[in-house]
Amino acid sequence: MNPLAQEWFQDRTWQDPQWSVEELCAAKRGRTVSVVLPALNEEATVGDVVRTVRPLVGPLVDEIVVMDSGSTDRTAVVAAAAGARVVRRGDVVPSLEPLPGKGEVLWRSLAATTGDLVVFLDADLVDPDPGFVPALLGPLLLVEDVHLVKGFYRRPLRLETEDVGTGGGRVTELLARPLLAALRPELSGLVQPLGGEYAGTRDFLESVSFAAGYGVEIGLLLDACAERGLPSIAQVNLGVRKHRNRNLLQLGVMASQILGTMLRRCGISSATGLTQFVQVAGEWLPDTTETVVADRPPMRSVPAGSR
Repeated sequence: MNPLAQEWFQDRTWQDPQWSVEELCAAKRGRTVSVVLPALNEEATVGDVVRTVRPLVGPLVDEIVVMDSGSTDRTAVVAAAAGARVVRRGDVVPSLEPLPGKGEVLWRSLAATTGDLVVFLDADLVDPDPGFVPALLGPLLLVEDVHLVKGFYRRPLRLETEDVGTGGGRVTELLARPLLAALRPELSGLVQPLGGEYAGTRDFLESVSFAAGYGVEIGLLLDACAERGLPSIAQVNLGVRKHRNRNLLQLGVMASQILGTMLRRCGISSATGLTQFVQVAGEWLPDTTETVVADRPPMRSVPAGSR
């Protein structure tokens, strides 16, 4: 491992976080916490994720917000019934037409929440662990000058109800990890650089751009290192993470957006489209998808009246 990454790994990795809720509450010292779930058609899982966080509301968590990215199912109804406040992406920063993608709703969530610390959890988690939020908050509350905390975990592939090995995180292993090793080796100590469970200070999150699509996580990681320094990043072990796995064509589009965001952060231009091939009636035909690499500006730069 790169020497800087090795030193960082030893100093900023918590393999077995054991902070109690009481300890974290005492460390808040007036700071507030928002938990945000970006969601698009996640009625089957969003309620369970919200319910794992609800017992923390009051002592540790100050608000739970589900950011609905245009769901056509009962995501909003289920989330509200479970105890979350539901915000539709067009309800905040209404002066800007929404862009497609996960990063867009995460960016807008900064205008919909008030917490000094923001925890992001994916809404498609299966069997979510109530320990995720306390673990992610630990370094932010207890370690000076930490601004971004990434969760890491074992990611089994799920076939129906059976866990299969550790084959999740295919885009991480085939794309993100080799790219970081080549272009930003100091970040090669991140176990799950693309994971959707992470937390940050509002001060940091509002100071940087957000990639509109799936590149949001790699973009925030690169910006945290560039703007606040490598020690501003920490990682905690969250055990096991199960979620809906995507097929290879979907992962290809995701990888293309992540690649575009990373190359852009590194000052390298890239193509804006991905051509894949699908078989129709025995013929292989091209299918081209535009790669979304647009960035939203730092929320701090958006006038308060426009939010």
